[in-house]
Amino acid sequence: MDHIEYQRRLRGLLMTRESAFTDQEFDRRRQALDTRLQEANLDALLITHPADIHYLTGYNTFEVSVHTALLYCPSRAVLQVPSIEMGPAIACARCDEVLGYRWEGPEEILNPLADSLSAMGKAVGLDLWGAGLRHALVDGLKQRLPDHRFVDASGILAPIKLIKSQPELICLKRSARITEAGIAAARAAVRVGTTDNDIAASASRSMLQAGTEFMSMQPIVVAGMRSSIIHTNHRRFTILAGEPVFIEVGAAFERYTAPLMHTLVAGTEDPDDRMRRVADVGHQVYETLIRAMIPGHTFDEAAQKAEAALAPLREEIFFSGVYGYSVGAQFPPSWVEGTGFIARGQQTRFAENMVFHLPLCFRIPGAWGIGFSETVKVGPGGAEPLTRNSWVLQQSD
Repeated sequence: MDHIEYQRRLRGLLMTRESAFTDQEFDRRRQALDTRLQEANLDALLITHPADIHYLTGYNTFEVSVHTALLYCPSRAVLQVPSIEMGPAIACARCDEVLGYRWEGPEEILNPLADSLSAMGKAVGLDLWGAGLRHALVDGLKQRLPDHRFVDASGILAPIKLIKSQPELICLKRSARITEAGIAAARAAVRVGTTDNDIAASASRSMLQAGTEFMSMQPIVVAGMRSSIIHTNHRRFTILAGEPVFIEVGAAFERYTAPLMHTLVAGTEDPDDRMRRVADVGHQVYETLIRAMIPGHTFDEAAQKAEAALAPLREEIFFSGVYGYSVGAQFPPSWVEGTGFIARGQQTRFAENMVFHLPLCFRIPGAWGIGFSETVKVGPGGAEPLTRNSWVLQQSD
C-alpha cells in the first residue's frame, strides 16, 4: 500500500493519540499563539522547527532530518510529512489535515503546501532563524504565491514556550528523576583505569532502564585535560588517577529534558586546592543566580550579579558567558530550547514557571574543567531546583 492508504487504515485503527497532553493544553497554546499572530498582523505561520511543531500538535518522531512543515492559522493546522513519517503523524499529531509526500520525491512538496497556504491569508510568518527552513522551500512558495507577503516571524512562539504550564512542569520533574539516575550511575562507574565510554554507557543504561525516550543529546563524559576543551566527549580514553571527570546528562520524558552537570575526581586522593576553589566559586555563582532570578528582573541583571560572583576566577578560566538557558521539549541534536538565555544584554524579564538549565562549567585551558549545574524553575522569590545535585567536589570510591 502507498502512504495515502497507510494513513487511511491507521486513522481507522488508532482511537487515541500518543500524546502527553490533553486537547485543553493544546488549545491553551494555540490560543496564546493566535493572540501573537493578531498582534503581529499575520494571517498564518509556516513552521519547520521540530520542537515548535511538537509544541503545537504533539507530533513526535526520532527522524527530524527530513522536511516536515506545519501550516498554521487560527482556524486550521495542516501538517506535511514524508511517507516514512505518516505513522507518527497519525499516531501523535493533533491537526486538521496531514499532507504526505513520497520520501524520495521532494518535488511533491511545494504544490500541496502552496495550495493549503493560499487559503490561510496573504501575510505569512516564517522563522528565518529556525531549524529546518530550507531556502528552496521559501523560494518555491514565493514563486507559487506571488501575491502573498512572507515576513520574518522568528521568535513569535518564544514568549509562550518560555513559561511552562503545570503539565509541562510535571514532565520536567519526571525527566529530572531519570536524569538523576544517570548521574548516580555515572558516578558509581568512575574508576581509575576505566574509560570515559564505560562511564557514558553506565549513565545511558541507567536512564534507559528508568524510562528515558531517545535523548536530545547523548551523555557527555570527558576527563582530565580534555575536560578543559569545551564540547569534547567520550572517545575511549582511560581515566587516570587525580583527573576530574566531567559528566553531563539529560533524560527525555515526553521530549522534556532537565539536564545535570556533575564532576568528581578519579581515585582515592582528595581533590587539590585549586580544584576545590573552582568548585566552590561555581557553587557561589549558582547561589547568587537563583537569588537573582526574581519575576520582573531582567536576565541581564541576574547575569551581572553572577558575573560579580565569578570575578575571582575571571582571569584563569574560560566560561561561555551564558549562565542559564531555557529548557523544555526538544529533539536532537540539542536539548537547548532556545527561547531564553541568562546572559549580559538580555532584557527579557523573569516570570514564574520559566525553567532554565544553569550550566556552570569553568575550564582552565590545558589543565581541566569543573562543572556542576541544576535545572531550576522560577518561583515568586527566586529560582527553585527541579533537579537534585550534590555541589561537593568529591573523589571516586
